[in-house]
Amino acid sequence: MIERYTRKEMAKIWEAENRFRIWLEIETLACEMQAELGVIPAASVKTIREKGNFDIARIDAIEAETKHDVIAFLTSVAEYVGPEARFIHQGMTSSDVLDTCLAVQMVQACDELIADLDMLLASIKERALEHKDTVCMGRSHGIHAEPVTFGLKLAGWYAEMARGRRRLVAARENIATGAISGAVGTFANIDPRVEEYVCAKLGLKPEPVSTQVIPRDRHAEVFCVLAIIASSMERIVVEIRHLQRTEVLEAEEFFSKGQKGSSAMPHKRNPILSENLTGQARYIRGMCMPALENIALWHERDISHSSVERYIAPDATVALDFSLRRLNGLIKNLVVYPKNMLRNLNQMQGLVFSQKILLDLTQAGVSREDSYRLVQKNAMKVWEEGKDFLTELLADQEVVGALGEAKIRESFDLNYHLKHVDTIFKRVFAADCSY
Repeated sequence: MIERYTRKEMAKIWEAENRFRIWLEIETLACEMQAELGVIPAASVKTIREKGNFDIARIDAIEAETKHDVIAFLTSVAEYVGPEARFIHQGMTSSDVLDTCLAVQMVQACDELIADLDMLLASIKERALEHKDTVCMGRSHGIHAEPVTFGLKLAGWYAEMARGRRRLVAARENIATGAISGAVGTFANIDPRVEEYVCAKLGLKPEPVSTQVIPRDRHAEVFCVLAIIASSMERIVVEIRHLQRTEVLEAEEFFSKGQKGSSAMPHKRNPILSENLTGQARYIRGMCMPALENIALWHERDISHSSVERYIAPDATVALDFSLRRLNGLIKNLVVYPKNMLRNLNQMQGLVFSQKILLDLTQAGVSREDSYRLVQKNAMKVWEEGKDFLTELLADQEVVGALGEAKIRESFDLNYHLKHVDTIFKRVFAADCSY
């Protein structure tokens, strides 16, 4: 985790204090059910609950000698609890603590990210409604295609991020799984009811078959979802980067007073937030492959996944949390230039209406091949000679003979392309018809 790209709310989830506090709660809850089952004395559980604590510096010192973090933790807790600590960790293995704790942390992180997405979705929706009828150029392959509205672009971003949210909610459900099943997961030395009790208290479900670890396909799903959300984020900011290019300038990141764009060129206003988020997306996607490779562990357990997860679990969630918040601010403050959008739309002298003329000709009885030939012949004069498309069509006797001048002029109407914008908005924002 790099402080520059870290919010404290997400960072706290992965700090040692939170991790060890969850470990202690897992161990204490297990003792509570062990006492209810008559395995350990009830009085001992009371002592463990009241005196249970740990010292992080002490844990680190013990681990430096034992080379085992859970043993170091249990030793530190025992120094607080006293003789009753002998009942802690009865029938459990390290993975019971580590994997169940990781599930709790992943759920906490997912909840933060879902809140981020809710905030972002609200901002995108607000700007989409604002620009529902703001006409701009639709492009394919980077080339002018047909008119759209800027609101439709935003509505597409909203729909994609909403899908990402649904994926994350489902992944959160699947990662919310704990295991207190002992060595190789057979419950030989601990009753399954302990697992059920601990998981219920922590808001988890018991893992049906945990071997000695929770299967890593659950974790891989979360990281893949985070990567998809990051990639959707990148799609948005790449569009903004293109729209901010000097030759286009249809939208622009907010440039605050006193902000500097270049150390060398005082005139520069660069899309630095969007470029940063492109980089963040690359970083987050890079954590998918290690997570997928973690699925294939040896037999009932090995720890080849452990070191990887200590990196990617904090880093992926912290990076996406920061990125979604940054994207939210970018969207809220995005400067939009409707006049430039119209200027760019008109740049190609009416070529955006070529398909409508093509369809009109076919409806008038001209073969599609001949219709395409007639329209393209006149369109190329615009491309190559800078002519006006409508003027060229009106001068083409074959086209005028098939359609008539009035029909040709009628087809140069922007509203034709925008007549179903409301329909699309209803599909995207069906829960709120305030538009």
